[in-house]
Amino acid sequence: MNWENIAGQENLKKLLRESIAENRVSHAQLFVGKEGYGTLPMALAYAKEILSSENEHAASKVEHLNHLDLHFSFPVFTDNRNSLSKNKFEEFREMIINSPYSSYDDWTAFLESENKQLFISTDEIDDQNQKFSLKSFEGGTKILIVWRADKMNVAAANKFLKFLEEPPAKTVIILTAETTDDILPTILSRTQIVEIPRINDEDLEAYLKTKFNISHDKIGEIIHQAQGDLNDALKLMQSGNRSDEFEKLFIQWVRDAFMVKKKPEFLKSIIFWAREIAGWNREKQKNFLNYCSEIFRLALLQNYQSEDLVYKKIDANGFNWLGFSKFISGANIESILEEISTADLHLTRNGNPKIVWTDLGIKLSRYIHKNV
Repeated sequence: MNWENIAGQENLKKLLRESIAENRVSHAQLFVGKEGYGTLPMALAYAKEILSSENEHAASKVEHLNHLDLHFSFPVFTDNRNSLSKNKFEEFREMIINSPYSSYDDWTAFLESENKQLFISTDEIDDQNQKFSLKSFEGGTKILIVWRADKMNVAAANKFLKFLEEPPAKTVIILTAETTDDILPTILSRTQIVEIPRINDEDLEAYLKTKFNISHDKIGEIIHQAQGDLNDALKLMQSGNRSDEFEKLFIQWVRDAFMVKKKPEFLKSIIFWAREIAGWNREKQKNFLNYCSEIFRLALLQNYQSEDLVYKKIDANGFNWLGFSKFISGANIESILEEISTADLHLTRNGNPKIVWTDLGIKLSRYIHKNV
């Protein structure tokens, strides 16, 4: 990963490069931010610059993730009674080379492990301890990148703390995480925290225009939805038919929710709707939840006559956008969005998707009539 291939983040790139040039590289750093902001690409570019400053031939090896002094830890599931990153490294390498902004959910889907718990284990920390007890292959710095360090279980985190406190000489440790909420305070206190901010809209637009031939209106819609997350923007660019599918199912949900109050037999339709969505992989289900949240927010803006902020409307299949918007107000928007957020949390924690979607589908029929 080259600095120039990272979308935006110019100020941060400059600071990191200066720290290397001035020999101010902290032995332990935590890059905090969503994957789509560039946490891993930034860590990879940083590692490449450190290793290349010691050996000019290191760059291509880092780009292909096969430098012998660059090591990775990342969440995996238990397989054959152990949970070691090295068992899934080729899969991780393939995903990151093809899409360095990939998220934890992308990794879960890539492994087809939506129903398995992915974590960083004590076995993994022991394995890394053993690797770092050996001398550097090229005689210089050894680097460990821990991707999604917030997925360490408690036992692993406590064991990793000892490694962090007394690292071997010429070792650089780079952790990445979306937030610091699930990381031990003692680990936080021993790392230099580097905040990775969202990509600003201008940089996101410039990056997408170099990759895609896209209309001004479409790119504006995508940038608004992505909220500085390149991973989300790329998925939106490539969604195509998925957006049509989401629109169709949203319309079905809303229409059934309106009808069920007068005709209870429409409850059966909501149950079938829930079963269809529950059959998707988890990432697609979570994307649909995000889509629903977005449409409800836009409907609220429409209802409150802020039409200049409504960058997208639903008008397919005879859907009455203006009529629907009148039912979304301050009286129910908070409850609707809270239920969607709760559904997202349950899916993240491997809740039964049929139950999650049936519950959400039925609750909308209650909230959508709560209009004053």
